[in-house]
Amino acid sequence: MELWNHQQYRDMVARSVERFEKWNKFFNKKIVLSGGTGMILSYLIDVIMQANVQLRQNIEIISIGRNENAFNERFSHWICNQTTLRFVQGDMSHSLSSNELLHNADYIIHGASTTHPKDYAQYPISTIMTNVMGTKNMLDLAGAKKGSRFLLMSSVEVYGDNRNGIAAFTENDCGYINCNTLRAGYPEGKRVSEALCQAYRAERGIETVILRIPRSYGPTLKQSDSKAMTQFLKNCLAGENIVLKSRGEQLFSYAYVADVVHGLLIALTEGEDGEAYNLSDPHSDVRLRDLAEMLANYSGTEVVFDLPDEQEKKGFSAASVALINSDKLRSIGWQADYTMKAGLEETIDILKAVW
Repeated sequence: MELWNHQQYRDMVARSVERFEKWNKFFNKKIVLSGGTGMILSYLIDVIMQANVQLRQNIEIISIGRNENAFNERFSHWICNQTTLRFVQGDMSHSLSSNELLHNADYIIHGASTTHPKDYAQYPISTIMTNVMGTKNMLDLAGAKKGSRFLLMSSVEVYGDNRNGIAAFTENDCGYINCNTLRAGYPEGKRVSEALCQAYRAERGIETVILRIPRSYGPTLKQSDSKAMTQFLKNCLAGENIVLKSRGEQLFSYAYVADVVHGLLIALTEGEDGEAYNLSDPHSDVRLRDLAEMLANYSGTEVVFDLPDEQEKKGFSAASVALINSDKLRSIGWQADYTMKAGLEETIDILKAVW
């Protein structure tokens, strides 16, 4: 079944539209984004397009990507009868300014990024360049219209490994990253991207806001995703034992995709120019082993251990504790709506029919 054909997913999207209270700031606006078929921004597109239907917002979305067929397949339910959603073929590591469709955007969101541990190891150059050059090229688009606003989708990984016993990273904290490793390409790419936002803001006057996102999940996950959460869900849906590639002592912040998109909309409209915001809910801070056991209990299976091979290990994060404090985002109006239990159950209920 196609995701949009699942009634529970459509209801989820409609709730997200009703939950956001600032749609007037997007009325008749143009949004250019990268990463439109990814887990988070594919959900954002569905929410915005549904807002066009429910609330007659007339928001135009231009999505930049490499695979038009994948985009058309994912959003066929909108493309067939809408003119406000369009795709532009583009490589984020090359200049995008020659395409006139991308000009005069009111909001620009850079979300394209390698996000899979296997890809970090297999495609380390692309991992870095999609982040760094992609950020630069999207910032150049933002500079083409006075008053436009740019949002960078950053990551909890910019904090690195928590070696100082910090309870939860605030936006001003820094952890440890060994930059002389293959795996460093992703967090260092995000760090440079954040620095580019500050550079363009200072030198070219572009309004920028940064959203640091934790490990996320939801029914928009792709089966090809190699992150631990996706592998656990695949095991769960197949009625198989949940396979842990470590002892599972890692303690991470998680967020449901609907809560992430709500936070993105809040940061984009209410965030202060030049600021970074953490997104997390302390009720969704969980150890990897406990997450595995939660899903094993749901499916009536067990947790088993299978140590990774050397290639897999190269893509794994070295962080053992990666919790982030979201008080700053809460101060501008965001809060989580889903418990982890509710988010996982909704994800499983939908993916049973979709995968």
